[in-house]
Amino acid sequence: MDGVTEPLALYIHWPFCAAKCPYCDFNSHVRERIDQSRFAAALRRELAHEAARVGRRPLASVFFGGGTPSLMAPETVAALIGDALAFFDPLPDIEITLEANPTSVEAGKLAAFRAAGVNRASLGVQSLEPEALRFLGRRHDAAQAVAALELARALFPRLSFDLIYARPGQSEASWRTELRRALALAADHLSLYQLTIEPGTRFATEYARGAFRLPEEEDAARLYEATAEEAARFGLLPYEVSNYAVPGAESRHNLAYWRYGDYLGIGPGAHQRVSQGAGILATRRHRAPEEWAARVERDGHGAVETEALAPADRAREALLMGLRLAEGIDPARIEARSGLPFGEAVDARMLDACLEEGYLEWRGTRLVATPEGRLRLDAMLPALLR
Repeated sequence: MDGVTEPLALYIHWPFCAAKCPYCDFNSHVRERIDQSRFAAALRRELAHEAARVGRRPLASVFFGGGTPSLMAPETVAALIGDALAFFDPLPDIEITLEANPTSVEAGKLAAFRAAGVNRASLGVQSLEPEALRFLGRRHDAAQAVAALELARALFPRLSFDLIYARPGQSEASWRTELRRALALAADHLSLYQLTIEPGTRFATEYARGAFRLPEEEDAARLYEATAEEAARFGLLPYEVSNYAVPGAESRHNLAYWRYGDYLGIGPGAHQRVSQGAGILATRRHRAPEEWAARVERDGHGAVETEALAPADRAREALLMGLRLAEGIDPARIEARSGLPFGEAVDARMLDACLEEGYLEWRGTRLVATPEGRLRLDAMLPALLR
């Protein structure tokens, strides 16, 4: 598909949180006071700058992420949606997602976000177990999570929620019970995250001193496999390594990343990939919210780096993302997006070995990671890619 006519995905980053979760290494910041008007104006200005630069394009999705976007004023969300719909040509079924935490304060704003134009909510539930919520540093309790899911289910045509698994002491039986309860409340889309220790987080410090232990790799794998079984009971299929959806309810926005489409990233620390001529420009924005805002006020944007990606880098990114999908990759798509023959993008001997071991397989013209292969992607991909 031609890079100029291929639909865009738009990501808008709100960098602020009410508290920093101990496991989180995202670009999120806690402030006693947030100048909502300043950051709203900066987001709108940077969006206008990028729209002028890339030109009028079809728009498939808008995603408000963070941070905690549900801390934004609904008026800001409405203004940004209005700008996006004016600058670009929205597809008839455009997907507009906003991430929200299920605290009572944020849940109370869901109706206003729906009125602003959001048609898909993504709730950061993380767990329905009280002890796990306390361990994870979440500001909501299980009752608030259930109430938020029920409210969002009534308000939004589409609903997703996040859960964290492989928590200390977690048993398969308790995980299955928790999954069934959550899926019964919101059985459209589930994003699943394995608890990992990220450098620089509070959990990294606590883990290093032995404050808690994580499940062994085999135990975590059993929890992962149990997830697919329980999700299937509610009609959700694993369309990506960590995402399950009722067919048709997949995240169109995230599919743009995994299929290596064009996307804009607005806000502090946001990244983007946009076709230009036969190549792809990669842009990264300043991470610090106040410095980013100052740069936007001065220059119209907060970008600190823009580079034309080399063909090998484009092929690598497309393969890294695409093999996470249950649908796999189309080598012709990889070649079109990278400008590199597929045989030059992968190590032929390693590809043969992965096929022989049953970690990868050809399904028609598509190369697909098998369920066993998807469990091993992190180890397999570096060896597979040239």
